[in-house]
Amino acid sequence: MTSSVDDLIDLLTLEEIDANLFRGQSLDFGSKRVFGGQVLGQALSAANRTVDERVVHSLHAYFLRGGDPEAPIIYEVDRQRDGRTYASRRVVAIQHGRPILNLAASFQSPEQGLEHQDPMPAVPAPADLKDMGEYRREFLARMPESKLPRFLLLERPFEFRPVEPPPFIDPGAKPARSHIWFRTVERLPDDDDLHRNVLTYLSDYSMIVVATRPHGAAFESRDFQLTSLDHALWFQRPFRVDEWLLYAVESPSATGARGFVNGRIYCEDGTLVALVAQEGVMRVFPKAAAS
Repeated sequence: MTSSVDDLIDLLTLEEIDANLFRGQSLDFGSKRVFGGQVLGQALSAANRTVDERVVHSLHAYFLRGGDPEAPIIYEVDRQRDGRTYASRRVVAIQHGRPILNLAASFQSPEQGLEHQDPMPAVPAPADLKDMGEYRREFLARMPESKLPRFLLLERPFEFRPVEPPPFIDPGAKPARSHIWFRTVERLPDDDDLHRNVLTYLSDYSMIVVATRPHGAAFESRDFQLTSLDHALWFQRPFRVDEWLLYAVESPSATGARGFVNGRIYCEDGTLVALVAQEGVMRVFPKAAAS
């Protein structure tokens, strides 16, 4: 496996330091704060360690503070309920003595029942699309290295193939929706919990930014703040994150300096495997005058 995939697996494999208490480290995401998806994925990993054969079907989380990438994160799990079919866990992520995230997760014993799903959007297959790396190289070739955002230079454990050109290539106002194919760059172990942890990690990727697309001109000319406030994820059907998945995201509303987005994740054969919702801070400020 590539080092980036090994690092991702290590990131989501927490150290157990006491009963219901786990410790996680951080990966460099090219930001001054910990990537929100990392804290989500690690919190779910901690909850998974306290559950038997039941499988997570939903999680709901609130981001309380930005995480410090230089310090470990402690995950405290509260085993709130273990019923015949369902189990509930509450996880608090703690750093420097303060909570940075609260997560509630529900687990279910496998059952059979009625099924239906909406069809996958009609989009080009990943084989017919450019890899995000190609877009990134185009962008880097036009920018002085001193002005490049560091996150564009980091090796990543995922392949991304966007249906719509990314905003840094095609700026301006666009419809509030996004479609992107993704998978890990190498095959992962046959561990269903790991695949769900990785999908949780990735589900925070490029979500709230979709709410800015109709306002492209405003964001190009001003400083802005985008911060996730909460995140919800519902697992629907089995999947592998090392096989192509389509992330279809749209933003039906933005108001009160907040943007709302929801997403659907499909396998390449059209199977709907997960649903996502998120709200985030979306503030716009006039740019400071050059000195």
